[in-house]
Amino acid sequence: MQIDPKKQQKQDNYKLLIGSVLPRPIAFVTTMGDADVVNAAPFSFFSVVSTDPPMLSVTVNRKPGGVRKDTARNIAATKEYVIQVVDSDTVEKVNQCSTDFPPETSEAEVVGFDLLPSQKVKVPRIAQCKIQMECRLHQILPMGGREEEPNADLIIGEVVWFHIRDDLYDQGRIDTVKLDPVGRLAGVTYGKLGEMFSHPRLGYEEWQKQYGSQS
Repeated sequence: MQIDPKKQQKQDNYKLLIGSVLPRPIAFVTTMGDADVVNAAPFSFFSVVSTDPPMLSVTVNRKPGGVRKDTARNIAATKEYVIQVVDSDTVEKVNQCSTDFPPETSEAEVVGFDLLPSQKVKVPRIAQCKIQMECRLHQILPMGGREEEPNADLIIGEVVWFHIRDDLYDQGRIDTVKLDPVGRLAGVTYGKLGEMFSHPRLGYEEWQKQYGSQS
């Protein structure tokens, strides 16, 4: 099958992307809106950008007409937010937060999450999440669409504080099994950890000894 993305609709390309790029980690983002309303929403276009300083990217698609979603609008206004990692214990309530609630409604509080104060930013974090990363905005880049009507906002932020549940942390590393992260697949499907295996990164001489004779 050969497909030219320019010859099909945006939604068709979206389906191909989310069915190919997976599993995708989920950024559960809290922001502060008008009257200090805490907005909470999940996004699966999420990745690491840099380690020095630690930086993360989240892509927030825009609404019809190029209108920014509450998350992107709040971050642009306050320059602060918190990214939570989604796990099997929180995924049901996180999914509820994807409902298009009115801007004056705090999704986190409506679905039953508890809020905790952050250390470096004004935006609260979600108590039930095992990992919370306080972020300050580095840059927002309008992406795709047209200049007057972008398709999405690429939000890049610096992590200024990590909150990690004590039992996950071991000598600077995160226990993946205890974290029990959940990722997005295609459509409305989610996925958990399956079989885990390791492949060490080899030096060139090691590679030659192990695989060179096979080439």
